[in-house]
Amino acid sequence: MAKYVYPAIFTPEEAGKYSVFFPDLEGCYTCGDNLQDALFMAEDVLAFVLYDYETEGREIPAPAKAEDIEKSSGEFVNYVACDTVEYARMHNNRAVKKTLTIPEWLNEAAVRQNINFSQVLQEALMQKVNAR
Repeated sequence: MAKYVYPAIFTPEEAGKYSVFFPDLEGCYTCGDNLQDALFMAEDVLAFVLYDYETEGREIPAPAKAEDIEKSSGEFVNYVACDTVEYARMHNNRAVKKTLTIPEWLNEAAVRQNINFSQVLQEALMQKVNAR
């Protein structure tokens, strides 16, 4: 999981709305009721699609340069950034049960100190995967 920046094509629609399309990524498009909403939605769909690529082990294509993207009259290209680690934290926070093995003496010492095993494991894993 990582941080990404991709160019998106913004197309004005009726009543101030915008369609947004990421030409480098299959199935990555959205829309917004105004420009601010379109930018917000673009970041969300970009994170969603790239997180999906990551979890499926698909190759993530390199982003094109904005100046190389063809656009129609009225359209403009803008870079959109996202963080798939942050996306996963917000949208994939379901608890998963794990079974582990530790030495008996360590278990007894931790139980005597009322240590929350799940919390300690989460903190250690967050540090190990540099997710803070």
